[in-house]
Amino acid sequence: MHTMSAADPQAEFERIVMPHLDAAYNLARWLAGNDHDAEDIAQEACLRAFRFLGGFRGGNSRSWVLAIVRNTAFTWLKQNRAHNTVSVSDEDWRGMEDPVALENHSWHQADREVLRAALEELPLEFREVLILRELEGLSYKEISDVADAPIGTVMSRLARARKQLQDYLVRKGVK
Repeated sequence: MHTMSAADPQAEFERIVMPHLDAAYNLARWLAGNDHDAEDIAQEACLRAFRFLGGFRGGNSRSWVLAIVRNTAFTWLKQNRAHNTVSVSDEDWRGMEDPVALENHSWHQADREVLRAALEELPLEFREVLILRELEGLSYKEISDVADAPIGTVMSRLARARKQLQDYLVRKGVK
């Protein structure tokens, strides 16, 4: 277990947080639905991560950083969009999609618009676990840490998200 050196918090930030900025921003974009709000969320999450570096007790720094992003995003969404749905623009979608990850799924052949609409239809907690698992490649344990939910809940949400996604694609005539 590595503890933070009080002498150089900047070096600790670079070691613990910086390697995970792409994943953090990607999660923020999927949760927020656009680049502008994701930038605000990611910036606030980085400030929180820096402020709470002393609370990092070692272990999986990626899960720790993504948990901060998730909590920051949920707080931001409650404050700024309590009653609005999240919608992803074409430009944001192109920037968020991970063609390598999408190739590995049965739904990779779905038309981009249909797939985006299907993901947008998912409840936020389902979309979150699907993105963390399928696009970010986190383990159930890591998702459990990020979402602050038991592994059984993560597995249930993931199964329900996949089922809802599949049902939507079937309704739209995508195999």
